[in-house]
Amino acid sequence: MRPFRSKSAEEFLNDIRKLSSMQSSPTKDISSSANHTLPIIALTMGDAAGIGPEVLVKAAADARLRSVCRPVAVGHPAVLERAIRITNMRLRIEEVESFEVIADWVSPQPADDETQILPCVKSCEDNVVEVPFGSIDRRAGQAAYDCLVATTKAALAGTVDGICTAPLNKAALRAAGLDYPGHTEILGHVCGVDEFAMMLYLPQGDIVRSPRGLGVVHTTLHTSIASVPGLLSTELIGSNIRLMDSFMRRVGCEAPRVGVCALNPHAGEEGLFGDEEARLIAPAVEQSRQSGIESTGPIPADALLRRAVSGEFDGVVAMYHDQGHIALKLIGFDRAVNITLGLPIVRTSPSHGTAFDIAGQGVASAEGMIEAAKIAAQLSLSADSTTA
Repeated sequence: MRPFRSKSAEEFLNDIRKLSSMQSSPTKDISSSANHTLPIIALTMGDAAGIGPEVLVKAAADARLRSVCRPVAVGHPAVLERAIRITNMRLRIEEVESFEVIADWVSPQPADDETQILPCVKSCEDNVVEVPFGSIDRRAGQAAYDCLVATTKAALAGTVDGICTAPLNKAALRAAGLDYPGHTEILGHVCGVDEFAMMLYLPQGDIVRSPRGLGVVHTTLHTSIASVPGLLSTELIGSNIRLMDSFMRRVGCEAPRVGVCALNPHAGEEGLFGDEEARLIAPAVEQSRQSGIESTGPIPADALLRRAVSGEFDGVVAMYHDQGHIALKLIGFDRAVNITLGLPIVRTSPSHGTAFDIAGQGVASAEGMIEAAKIAAQLSLSADSTTA
């Protein structure tokens, strides 16, 4: 892959204009000659027992997505064909032999003018076809892992421009004997990086006033609340401040304003409710300021997130999963996109989970998957830019 660099504000605005012009002319399928300039975005099917396959096929058939990228599915063709039947999508799966052929792939002539063609790279075992909906199943966990690893390696090799992952189930991973708490940690391992983090990102709009959108990165992620204080360190908090600053610069924010959450209520109230603010968080903020990052904190999370949404900050560093997730999902559930920071590839995902309770009913909304894939396309428009 080509080396990465940060984008200027003007370059980011040009990307937005390019996406807008593309969206004004919906496309038929990825074999169109006009489409060969669009980025290739790999969509993984996630856990086969959940809504992942359904939201994948719905997103892949959507003109808004196809106008900004060339989608390729990664999963089992039979699982995706079942999802097509459930959702009544005018879509046909065409299995291709490898990621390497996607760039020059030409689809067969569709049966009618309405049917979209979606290439699929089969990257898992056949036993996943037997997995029932709404169940924690080791076969689904293994298949989700295999598809993610194959897709990540394809992105590292440069055969796809970015990846957008449908949700997997952490208990299914564990049932398959895979000791990872989620996507983020698998991605970090396969990419061989130690400094990475999960961020929820909301583009600028009616709710978020910051001119380049709002990102919230999580210092700890898939772990118990009881374990959070022991996992925090000045080094880890400082790392996430740097990752947030780097990402916001990439999307055109020349001087990102990063707010850092306190851990305890009222920021510890001068030590009455805990000393993590003075002992761990404040030193990380001060060190980042000395390095040239405009960071502020620790600030009580309820006040900070309100101020950030109002436009006072461009990025927020949360101390734990729900501290950041609840606020952003409350104000923009379908628009909130998960972006993994610190990777040498582009990776996004919707903010929802596997939704076992509605899997197989065809009612799951694909808006989150569409938004996540569009952001992946946007981030990959310049292949020599950086995922932070």
